[in-house]
Amino acid sequence: MSTEPRVLIVLGSDSDLPVMAAACSTFDEFGVPYSLRILSAHRVPHELATVATAAKDDNYQVIIAAAGMAAHLPGVIAAHTTLPVIGVPLQSKVLDGQDALYSIVQMPPGVPVACVGINAAKNAALLALQILAASDSDLSDALIRYKQTMAETVLNKDKKVQAIGYRAYLQERG
Repeated sequence: MSTEPRVLIVLGSDSDLPVMAAACSTFDEFGVPYSLRILSAHRVPHELATVATAAKDDNYQVIIAAAGMAAHLPGVIAAHTTLPVIGVPLQSKVLDGQDALYSIVQMPPGVPVACVGINAAKNAALLALQILAASDSDLSDALIRYKQTMAETVLNKDKKVQAIGYRAYLQERG
């Protein structure tokens, strides 16, 4: 697999990094290289536009943009590229992330941005991996194995709760 980054992750602030670390660790788990940038749509709009415009020429295939509150970052990036953009709305203290969710999901016609749940960085990474897997059979196989492992985990929990009952199950979980 190439070591050249395939995914660009853009944060509006370094305070977004604790949430977005889940996306980074998911890409690490699948061995998919990525780049991480901190570029505010409001504070460094020219630099952001330059990075977004050059993303395709820089061989990125998918962009993930995380933003809270007004959440303009994903839309501004999408306005400057034809690459798929996945927005991650981030939870805030004021409206609990709903403002960011609505801002990202309600993009105007012609400027689409895919949107995952509030703080759902891991799902953003998995969606990006599924986009990449459409043209990468090794990655597709890895995602199939990942989903099989998830299914086995749930089925094992089901067997256990059936065997010992819900009270004992909850007690073991602590």
